[in-house]
Amino acid sequence: MTTDFQQSRAGLGARLRELRGPVSGREFAARLGWTQSKVSKLETGRQTATAADVRAWAAAAGQPEAAGELEARVQGLESRTRSWRRQLAAGHRPVQDTLTVEYERSAHLRAWEGALIVGMLQTADYARAVFTHYSELHQSVRDTDDAVRARLRRQALLYEPGRVFDIVMWEAALYAAVCPPAVLAGQLDRLASVIGLDTVRLGIVPLGAPVALPPAGGFWMYDDRLVIVEDWHAEMWLDDADSTALYGRVWARLQKTAVYGASAHRIIARARAGLTA
Repeated sequence: MTTDFQQSRAGLGARLRELRGPVSGREFAARLGWTQSKVSKLETGRQTATAADVRAWAAAAGQPEAAGELEARVQGLESRTRSWRRQLAAGHRPVQDTLTVEYERSAHLRAWEGALIVGMLQTADYARAVFTHYSELHQSVRDTDDAVRARLRRQALLYEPGRVFDIVMWEAALYAAVCPPAVLAGQLDRLASVIGLDTVRLGIVPLGAPVALPPAGGFWMYDDRLVIVEDWHAEMWLDDADSTALYGRVWARLQKTAVYGASAHRIIARARAGLTA
């Protein structure tokens, strides 16, 4: 979680504590039918409240008029940190459709990925394997085929003039066996084929290359207005100037050690050859 998110959650907790007033935590928990530990965690910012939680809290505190204010605070948290549990309630397809809107609104898109092939360059079979793994992890609705089709439709943006995709990947991502070898081989062929597209600048950071920052979690930057960072529990949507500037510096430092063109092609070819050795 970001420091901003933690601070916002702590601020919400302080407001909840203020509304509880002189009533003891034990008594307040009994009013709500909750454990005392839940009350404590919400007040100290160690647990994220839901909209239902804060409505119940306002009612239990005898101040139902505060529910609107509290729900707005919760929505502010969710706009920055979007849990996979909530996002995947209806499957992966709605998530893909939401992302497509952000891609369509953007002219300059920058990405860093150190763990797997970025979605915009995935083949159908590779994407299917990735969606399957994540559906199993999050125990979410299985709409894999719909999600794959949505992701592939978005890739049409790669061929639209006026848009630039600056994608930087760590070489390790080329070896991640998230799918059968034959599928990975096809994926690497696809990756090599985008080198030279007018709208795509694909850079590979070689294994062993000196880097100013350790390769960490993947993220996308949409112009200079939005950064989406993916973690195991959630996506973080960051649109404040400080965060977008920070991730811009992160991307620039990682990009400095990337190789392009023929050099990137050779790295991909080496990974491809390793699958048939």
